[in-house]
Amino acid sequence: MDDKYLGILEYFKIVEQLAGYTSFSAGRELALALRPSTEVAEVRRSIQETTEAKALLAVRTDVSLGAAHDVRLLVRRATLGATLQPRDLLDIRSTLLSARTLYALINRLKAEYPLLAELAGQLQPLPEVVEEITRCLDDDGRVRDSASPELARIRRESAIARERLVDRLRRIVTSSDNARFLQDALVTERNGRYVVPLKVEFKGRIPGIIHDQSGSGATLFIEPLETVELNNQWQELQLEEQREIERILVALTDTVAQEAEAINLDVELLAQLDLALAKGRYSFALKAAPAILFAERWPTAEIGAELMPGEHPLNLIRARHPLLPRETAVPINVYLGGNYTILVVTGPNTGGKTVSLKTVGLLAAMSQAGMHIPAMDGSKLPVFAGIYADIGDEQSIEQSLSTFSSHMSHIVDILGRADAGSLVLLDELGAGTDPVEGAALAQALIATFIARRCLMICSTHYSQLKIYAFSTPGVQNASVEFDIETLSPTFNLVIGLPGRSNALAIAQKLGLAEEIIAQAQRLVSPEDLQMDVLLERVKAAREAAEGAQTEAEERLARAQEMERELRRKLAAIEEARRQVLEQAREEGRGELEHLREEIRRIRTALTQPRSAAAVSMAPLSSAVQEAYAAIERLDEELAPLEAVTEPTPPTSEKLREGDTVYITTLGQTGELLSLGDQEAEVRVGGFRLRTRPSALQFRARPQPTAPQATEITVRSARWRAAVPAESPGMELDMRGWRAEEVAPALDRYLDNAYLAGLPWAQIIHGKGMGVLKEVVRQFLTNHPLVASFRPGALNEGGDGVTVVQLQKRSE
Repeated sequence: MDDKYLGILEYFKIVEQLAGYTSFSAGRELALALRPSTEVAEVRRSIQETTEAKALLAVRTDVSLGAAHDVRLLVRRATLGATLQPRDLLDIRSTLLSARTLYALINRLKAEYPLLAELAGQLQPLPEVVEEITRCLDDDGRVRDSASPELARIRRESAIARERLVDRLRRIVTSSDNARFLQDALVTERNGRYVVPLKVEFKGRIPGIIHDQSGSGATLFIEPLETVELNNQWQELQLEEQREIERILVALTDTVAQEAEAINLDVELLAQLDLALAKGRYSFALKAAPAILFAERWPTAEIGAELMPGEHPLNLIRARHPLLPRETAVPINVYLGGNYTILVVTGPNTGGKTVSLKTVGLLAAMSQAGMHIPAMDGSKLPVFAGIYADIGDEQSIEQSLSTFSSHMSHIVDILGRADAGSLVLLDELGAGTDPVEGAALAQALIATFIARRCLMICSTHYSQLKIYAFSTPGVQNASVEFDIETLSPTFNLVIGLPGRSNALAIAQKLGLAEEIIAQAQRLVSPEDLQMDVLLERVKAAREAAEGAQTEAEERLARAQEMERELRRKLAAIEEARRQVLEQAREEGRGELEHLREEIRRIRTALTQPRSAAAVSMAPLSSAVQEAYAAIERLDEELAPLEAVTEPTPPTSEKLREGDTVYITTLGQTGELLSLGDQEAEVRVGGFRLRTRPSALQFRARPQPTAPQATEITVRSARWRAAVPAESPGMELDMRGWRAEEVAPALDRYLDNAYLAGLPWAQIIHGKGMGVLKEVVRQFLTNHPLVASFRPGALNEGGDGVTVVQLQKRSE
């Protein structure tokens, strides 16, 4: 991207603001050098880095690189043999510590922030370098005693020598013999040697070397001769200490030089992470969002086809100029591409045409630089091969060019660069020359950019271009609105309608004489007046259509809410009905239970060990069985009703046999038994009913289960009681069997159970319609191996189980 056109869009003010959110100089340098990319993959990755950084800052507001420094120059000095000073080494240490902190933090969260983790994973915290600098230097940059044994020895001896020297000087200044010669009874230092203050008039009374004199001249600072040797010893140790410190700093510098490449790489990676975090902070400040990238070149839609805004390659939703205050900036909606590639923006001066052009260009540049844009989620932008702009009407004094010449020089340059992947923004197209020639030239330029398939937005005042946009495929009108009553622009961009200059209306509002206004109106051509009237009618019709659409949407929302309310009320009514029926059924079930208990007592008496009396009562037993079966049928009919739930809208799921379905005409759910074109059969509780397939709604589908194999092993003939048999188990599950399968299988099972010596067994047949239960119990009634049988208790499965007491085997 050419910096000239980025400068026209004020892009560099954006990167200046972005740089203000960086934490150290290397990051700031990257921010100021940030330019839009034309590679789709690079742009997508950069935007995702910004998104990850913003998400990280949302949960870890303390993330910062404030302790990092751009130490690349220091590292270079180290490789060239210069000795680094303690403060330089501490800057290198703090930079490596920042690398270690970010490495640990981001790698721990690499699942959430993979791109940031990819950068952080390349950091080399170099713990050996950090530990060595920490061992040798304290936080104030003083070389520690522990830096080397030799330094520790020198400092111990230096402290002893100093103490001896100061003690000897204290004795001199506190001696009564010397008190009258001294200005003060204190020991001070001059030129690195300890001295005492001697009054100038007593010069020579204390033999020594003069090192300094006070500003007033009244005091001489002398080093007594008796302390010269002690001072010399202390000075020698000071020099030794300095030489050892220098040796330690050289060693540390060499350690840094050996890791120069890794340290430089760390600085570069920290700068990239700092830039990503800065873009995240900038996104928060702008209340911005990532644009959806339209990676392909915009397609050629059918001319005249109506596209929704979101179908256009460029679709900015409530976009704001990032350099304007958010509180006052008016958001605009811009969509471009597809069935038109040129947008002609018209309207009065100061109405916001130029700001609209700059907003589109600036947001496109920001997006391709990896930044979020101040627009709503869902905004979409292509990745442009170039962004070109000619905005502003300043005359070029240096080149002695007029406004028109300045515009044309820019346009000629743009024509030499722009292609099908470019965004072109031209302000006041054709202005600065004769209106007729300017309008003709503007039309020719628009036709050229249409042929090149550039996306282009241009502003103009020419009425001819409004008509041209109406009649030319691939071109669309747009306008910025102006409030005539307040004489102020609304800055609202409207696509599909051309704007009006409103010059006469504004002049009239400002108080220009009526006769002048009338004369001006007479001079305006009838065609122009007719076009203004037409535009006003089109605008009114559009506003009426938008109002009707809004009203229709509101009515639809109210209707949907009423439908939901009616569904809730219907469900409540059905639930109340169900509760009334359930109460009646509960009373019926109570009566049946009493009757069942009485029949059970009689049946127990009838199923005692067979005797002549029992045989004579066989007809009574049969009658009891029939009564019991009738009670079970009634019990099934009195089964609890399923709770009514609020109907839900039908799904597109295709119905199958076995599905749970909702019957809309009854407000009940049931199991679909069969499905035809005209009729379906559904089981609801103990009832089967037929209904239309259109009255059924899918609710659920049973999960397929593996069939359970029932294996009955016959080990011997019925009456070979002396041969031991393997137990067939205490249960026989016959649920789902057909009636004709019951007798042979149940007979074999009872044989095996009897031969295995089982005292009793459970036959599981389920409740269902009661047919299988009746067949089982009818078969058991006359079986010679059955002593008695009864329905299962509640903890045994209830009436879905029959418990069989087998005859005892004779030994």
